[in-house]
Amino acid sequence: MQQQRLSPGPLLDENGTLAQAGWAASEVRAYDRKRVAASKLRIKEWDYYCVLADGDAGPYGIALTVADNGYMGLLGISWLDLAGRTEVTENKLVPFPLGRMGMPSSADAGDVVIHRGAMRIEFRNEGQARRLIVDHPGFDGGRGLSGELLLSQPPMDRVAIATPFPRAPKAFYYNQKINCLPAWGSIRVDGVTREFDATSAFGVFDWGRGVWTYDNTWYWGSASGLVDAVPFGFNLGYGFGDTTAASENMVFHDGVAHKLDRVHFHRPADTYDGAPWRFTSSDDRLEMEFDPLLDRAADVNALALRSTQHQVFGRYSGFVLLDDGTRIEVENLLGFAEEVRNRW
Repeated sequence: MQQQRLSPGPLLDENGTLAQAGWAASEVRAYDRKRVAASKLRIKEWDYYCVLADGDAGPYGIALTVADNGYMGLLGISWLDLAGRTEVTENKLVPFPLGRMGMPSSADAGDVVIHRGAMRIEFRNEGQARRLIVDHPGFDGGRGLSGELLLSQPPMDRVAIATPFPRAPKAFYYNQKINCLPAWGSIRVDGVTREFDATSAFGVFDWGRGVWTYDNTWYWGSASGLVDAVPFGFNLGYGFGDTTAASENMVFHDGVAHKLDRVHFHRPADTYDGAPWRFTSSDDRLEMEFDPLLDRAADVNALALRSTQHQVFGRYSGFVLLDDGTRIEVENLLGFAEEVRNRW
């Protein structure tokens, strides 16, 4: 296993190539869009939040996306009724934003404020909290969706990974995922208010900046919550780029990161939500079964951009071993697993 720790410094060198590949538990490498050597058409920048609540009446959640993908921008809202096994996703496309959406250069500073017609999405960084504001009167045929969530972010580890692409020196992906964000607030959908309480609602923040090769498939699994009253979560993934320096697989327990080796997704044949998935790590420190509740399937097809997505929400059960060998038993932890193919 090669697990290269990132050292502090610029993400890209003077030639616009990745200065160092590897992982860290904080944002130690600084992204500067001006250093990117590729065309503005090829730069991908996005912020994505998913907040899931495990309420007494069953689980529900919301996912919000703002992405500037060079020749196409995207604003996305998904409302997830996991108890009823239904979802509504609506996307607005922004032609040729080319960096004008103003995505922050850091995951720890800056706001995202986007209005497109009557749709409004705001991600406000408040230091040790993140405020998510959404208003979309036309959501789901005019039923409407609006609300505000506050995600607490006490000092804690995350996964930050810098990944090169083989035979593409100008391509790179710098990704940070922050799990275990307790959520307060409410979302009103079709006249019904759904509450989010920090004892049972947790978010994950996915911050991505990079230049991708055209055709890639990725696998991502994520969960956050409480296990024995302690904040617990994990990030699992693979499928693109040169990951010989590091994988993105990491467990978070009480704010501390525990690095895993390779993790394999054993998706059932010919289905995404018709049978359980399995997850195993090459270092035998993680074994999970994932019981699907809902497949949020989407196919965004616009000009040269196409994204075929299966984001499957459900519950994880199994075990992980922390760095000191402590075994954590997990039962019915709410999260998701996805397979996404992007041609962009």
